[in-house]
Amino acid sequence: MSNKPVVGITRCSKLEDYVASVEQAGGDVRVLEFDESPREVLEQIDGLLLTGGGDVDPALYGEARHPTVHDAEPGRDTFEIDLAQRAMDADVPMLAICRGAQLLNVAAGGTLVQDIPSALDTAFTHSVDTAGEVVHAVNVARGSRLERALGGALDGESLCRVNSRHHQSVGRVGRSLVPSAESDDGVVEAIEAPQASFCLGVQWHPENFWRTGEFNSLFDSFVAAARERLQRR
Repeated sequence: MSNKPVVGITRCSKLEDYVASVEQAGGDVRVLEFDESPREVLEQIDGLLLTGGGDVDPALYGEARHPTVHDAEPGRDTFEIDLAQRAMDADVPMLAICRGAQLLNVAAGGTLVQDIPSALDTAFTHSVDTAGEVVHAVNVARGSRLERALGGALDGESLCRVNSRHHQSVGRVGRSLVPSAESDDGVVEAIEAPQASFCLGVQWHPENFWRTGEFNSLFDSFVAAARERLQRR
């Protein structure tokens, strides 16, 4: 049996960097389609990566739609929420990025800030459409799983410099989740499930840095958790 864990990556329009990040960390990739059975998918993978993309339908967290909401692909919300809920229940290692972090929070019963510029009084620009451009710092909670996973990406003050391409963010945090990073304007930049083997959601795009290595430790930690699950199966 291969000692490479299989990581399911949800399909999105910009898959290449996600795939490269997981493969570089030692995982085998399976790209997931929206019409698959979440139950069957989780029987075949050792880790789950929820990718970026369009906005989660506000009806799924009980809110009216803001004019800036940009829908994801048809069927994506339903598939990914079911998948994320089952993954949390089964303690499948999970890394959720940008939309993925928002989806994870909704799957856990939380809400979203639908449009940061109109909802919050902030001088920060959270949506800069350049993949590898560092935009601002995030404050990472000391003692968190995220702090351990980021390793050398943090300075001595638990600050991490990140890129930023989002107009939404976590609102009310979902059940079993806690915030593990915020920007100086109070926007939640990461969430995690403290009791899980590995369940992290980050608002920035660490996959864009796979060539230069700033966030290799995050993907290494995620794939290591998936490998541990594989060895227990």
